Amino acid sequence: MTNAISWDLYRSFLAVLQEGSLSAAARALGLTQPTIGRQVAALEHQLGVALFTRSQTGLAPTDAASELRGHIESMQNIAASVVRVADGLGTAIRGTVRISASEVVGVELLPPILAKLRQSHPELAVELMLSNRVQDLVQREVDIAVRMTAPRQDVLLATRVGSVPLGLYAHSHYLARRGRPASVAELVQHDLIGFDLETPFIRAARQYFPIWCREHFAFRCDSDLGQLSLIRAGAGIGICQQGITRRDAQLVQVLPDVPLSLTAWVAMHSDLRSSPRCKVVFDALVSGLREIWA
Repeated sequence: MTNAISWDLYRSFLAVLQEGSLSAAARALGLTQPTIGRQVAALEHQLGVALFTRSQTGLAPTDAASELRGHIESMQNIAASVVRVADGLGTAIRGTVRISASEVVGVELLPPILAKLRQSHPELAVELMLSNRVQDLVQREVDIAVRMTAPRQDVLLATRVGSVPLGLYAHSHYLARRGRPASVAELVQHDLIGFDLETPFIRAARQYFPIWCREHFAFRCDSDLGQLSLIRAGAGIGICQQGITRRDAQLVQVLPDVPLSLTAWVAMHSDLRSSPRCKVVFDALVSGLREIWA
């Protein structure tokens, strides 16, 4: 009966999907390759569908596997959330809290906040997911998220932590070499750093910088941390948070009269409001980010 399928079978199937092969899945789970193969075969038998096609180049997921993937990933997220909740039961500030943030926020801004928090609560563990993808709080992929858009789900608790001013920046070495643009029109004469894929932010920025589109970017990178590294290396002119550039005198703002900003929020699932460990992390993030962005 499919309702009695062991979670171990689902876990092995998902590992093969995520890792791309039986051997890689076995290494990820600390099992043997034959064990993974048997568990995938057992799941196929119990579900009555083929999940992979086998060839000389390895395993390719079937349509059935692709359709099941999202559901089983949700199961995995809930299972991980249950472990985190159980680990932190009680009134003590202990256990694991999983936080998501963009790469640049997670690398440039959160470490001092989290280091100070850990000093006050040494039994607290933090899992920090750095991604520009918005992790799903509703599905419990993470416990707390720092977002640059207002959460709209009713089940989320969200606190606005400030407006995040942005600007066009270049390293002083680049400006010494290429000169400083005096107008938006002069940006066409410079090496611009931007995204490879179109985003809502790029479309919004284009009302101020009509030139801000893919074909004009000398450097394209969908990682905001990668773009920051290119700016710091003197590669060209790119968009950056002002709070980050204040700590580096070599990063110089160009065309400062053009307004760009984002609104920052800290959010978590409302079910976690009574969790001591989540509450203390939530409050620390709100307080620490407000000092930066308020």
